[in-house]
Amino acid sequence: MKRYLVAPLALVLFGAAAQAWAHHSFAATYLENQTITIDGELVQFVLRNPHSFVNVDVTEKDGAKTRYVVEWAAPAQLAGKVDRETLKPGDHVIITGSPGRNTEDHRVRLLTFRRPKDANHTADWTWGLLPDESFK
Repeated sequence: MKRYLVAPLALVLFGAAAQAWAHHSFAATYLENQTITIDGELVQFVLRNPHSFVNVDVTEKDGAKTRYVVEWAAPAQLAGKVDRETLKPGDHVIITGSPGRNTEDHRVRLLTFRRPKDANHTADWTWGLLPDESFK
């Protein structure tokens, strides 16, 4: 009987180890010692594991639009604060974060998120990873 339990247990342990090993390092993807701010229109909010993503269209100084892909936290970290109804396409958002190492990718690792009060929202909404930031 014990022989039959060894193989399934080994598969479970191997699978868990492989997933942990496959997770990328933020330092390999983002310049964690730098910060940028993007100000634009929310295009898409994807709440999924292992990380959520926000896509934002930013109008550059020359009038051209650039789409930024912003990596956010896991759904478990956002639970109770953010859900699929919190953010909508078209929302004006201001995001600060670490820029991607490859500037042509227009990637950002989110540190703070702000959706200012406007015609569609009666109050500012903020989210941040740093201890001195508050969630409203």
